[in-house]
Amino acid sequence: MSAPQKVVLVTGSATGVGRACAVRFAKLGFAVAVNYSKSETDARETAALVRACGVPVLVHQATVADDAQVREMVARIKTEFGGLDVLVNNAGTTHFVAHTDLDALTDAVWDEIFQVNVKGAFYCTRAAMPLLKERTGCVVNVTSVAGLTGQGSSVPYCASKAALNCITLSLARAFGPEVRVNAVAPGPILTRWLAGREAQVEKYLEQAPLKRAADPDDIADAVVYLARGTTLTTGQVLVVDGGRTM
Repeated sequence: MSAPQKVVLVTGSATGVGRACAVRFAKLGFAVAVNYSKSETDARETAALVRACGVPVLVHQATVADDAQVREMVARIKTEFGGLDVLVNNAGTTHFVAHTDLDALTDAVWDEIFQVNVKGAFYCTRAAMPLLKERTGCVVNVTSVAGLTGQGSSVPYCASKAALNCITLSLARAFGPEVRVNAVAPGPILTRWLAGREAQVEKYLEQAPLKRAADPDDIADAVVYLARGTTLTTGQVLVVDGGRTM
């Protein structure tokens, strides 16, 4: 009997890094679950790119900040694809707030960022873990160098990514050897998140040996490596920022 087709869930895969990861896994022969919260048109475009690679695709709307929606999404993946091999926790959010403007950091700002970036990744991992254990799968969290340096779009964003880095280590310890858990920590990425902030990015990258920001494919390289290019790597946070933070 032939092995079942490999399956990947990429959260927040309507655009940017998530889309790049979805297409890259499709080219490797994975069936792909495309997740989005609001951008249905973009998600359908991602699905078309995946389908063009000749693999099955499903598109599912769910906010990762809602545990019930996450569980429903994973249950659908099990029903339609039969299992799950790789979870890429890519969905994220932020607010751009100067680090000195503490009064702007309301409870609502803190709660939204942590609900998506931290609890959302946890909800997805918790729901997916039984399926991942069945197939000796893996989790790749997309975090940020902001969680290592304290520099980023806002103080809560930096704190949320630091928390996700730590969760990566905790889960790697808890679920090895069945499931590997790693993270990719990008620096600035040329997506719509940074539109209008190009001058800030250029200044930040003056101290980077490679002198350029990432594009989504650069991050997909690292995600796919941690998922498929290594079998003895777990509990690691791989920085992909052109050497800026070394």
